Amino acid sequence: MQMCGVFLALGQDVFSQLIRGISIGKLKTYQVYERFKLRAHMVKLNGEALRKAAPKFWARIESGEEEFATDLSQVFLLSHLDMIVDILNFLGIPNDQGFFDKDLKPEQYLTEGWQERVFNEFNSKYKREILLFYINHLDWELNKTEQVFLPAA
Repeated sequence: MQMCGVFLALGQDVFSQLIRGISIGKLKTYQVYERFKLRAHMVKLNGEALRKAAPKFWARIESGEEEFATDLSQVFLLSHLDMIVDILNFLGIPNDQGFFDKDLKPEQYLTEGWQERVFNEFNSKYKREILLFYINHLDWELNKTEQVFLPAA
């Protein structure tokens, strides 16, 4: 599954909430603000402009723009690095402030039922949308999974 598939499986409502959680300050801190502004085809990048652009972004996801989906996923992740650090530490995955070795062998960390354990541990601390997105992104990135984790509501 590609990143567009993850977004589509999570749905447009989750996607819209993820857009609302973008931190402009963190994009500037990690020097991806200008690149994302260009990739998003936006003249002005702020919270209001992002909310208004969400339907256009969703259309791009539906059309299968994988590079855009990958860039957007990085924007979501950079905006929530504190959560990522918490989850990686919980799973015992060695990381440097949320960043881990891309050659990491996940088998010893992502054992049977890890998604449910992470969801249960952090569901009351972080917004459901970003938590679900990160669980699925981590599984997509490390396990190349074709499944999407969606716990019962």
